[in-house]
Amino acid sequence: MLTFCTRCENEEVISSSEPGAGRYAPSPSGDLHLGNLRTAMLAWLFARSTGRRFLMRIEDVDRDRDAGAAEGQLQDIAALGVDWDGAPILQSNRREAHEAAIVALQAAGLVYECTCTRREVLEAPSAPHAPPGAYPGTCRDRTPEERAEARRRIAPRSPALRLRVPEGAGESGFEDLLMGRVTGLVDDLVLQRGDGAIAYNLAVVVDDAAMGVDQVVRGDDLAASTPRQILLQGLLGLRSPPQVEYAHVPLVLGPAGTRLAKRDGAVTLGDLAALGIGAGRVRSLLAGSLGLASPGERVTMRALLERFDPAALPRSPWVWRPED
Repeated sequence: MLTFCTRCENEEVISSSEPGAGRYAPSPSGDLHLGNLRTAMLAWLFARSTGRRFLMRIEDVDRDRDAGAAEGQLQDIAALGVDWDGAPILQSNRREAHEAAIVALQAAGLVYECTCTRREVLEAPSAPHAPPGAYPGTCRDRTPEERAEARRRIAPRSPALRLRVPEGAGESGFEDLLMGRVTGLVDDLVLQRGDGAIAYNLAVVVDDAAMGVDQVVRGDDLAASTPRQILLQGLLGLRSPPQVEYAHVPLVLGPAGTRLAKRDGAVTLGDLAALGIGAGRVRSLLAGSLGLASPGERVTMRALLERFDPAALPRSPWVWRPED
């Protein structure tokens, strides 16, 4: 039975004197597939190769996720030879810190209520040059009377809380270790959903800062979220690039060239073990996809660490075919 951190609700997770860290932060929505495991390996290699600690966080704030799946995920990660420092942290234990960040933003006049549904946001006309699905500002400048009427209209549902992006602060960029310069426009993002769940972008910023994370390695499908997070870092007085570095790594795709999923067959450690393919061989397959091992070569994570060179990593997705 794995033990999770239980002291993470009312205090900072680390002291400021500890060295920086990388991390892996899976969501407990089921078994990890090859793409998830490959990213975990890469996050470990980036952190260990730079002398950082490597931490584990279970991002279970979404009520639709199964926190019970976390133990199986961590067992699979450990089976590959990926280790971590300290007990894994459950993001759901960090609720008080998330709410404190919202209170700080409210005190600065940077939070407002939003009663829009997702469908209403998608169907509303967006401002020029705004990213697809960007919030059009429907609820931004309501009067107190209009807000009260909006709350009455959606009852018993509660309003969401959105960030009021300061004038002139809606564009942010960063230098990614693999993607180069990445920029993006930032809309008034959700901080807390109407059902009370803390939004991903806020939680990840607050928790990374508390854990001392100054290196974020994750799939390149999340690169578009990073400008939002960098803006929040600045507004909350937290470290941001260049003090925090990012590496968004290419995804693993299924045989049809779409994002890897369970429909693609044997894509989890359990699936592959049933076919006689153990964790060691999976590690070698993933290492080969990164140019770190020859076909059929058996390698350890420590051996991969000696070979690891971020500059030599592939910049395009890897297509998984079961016959590989």
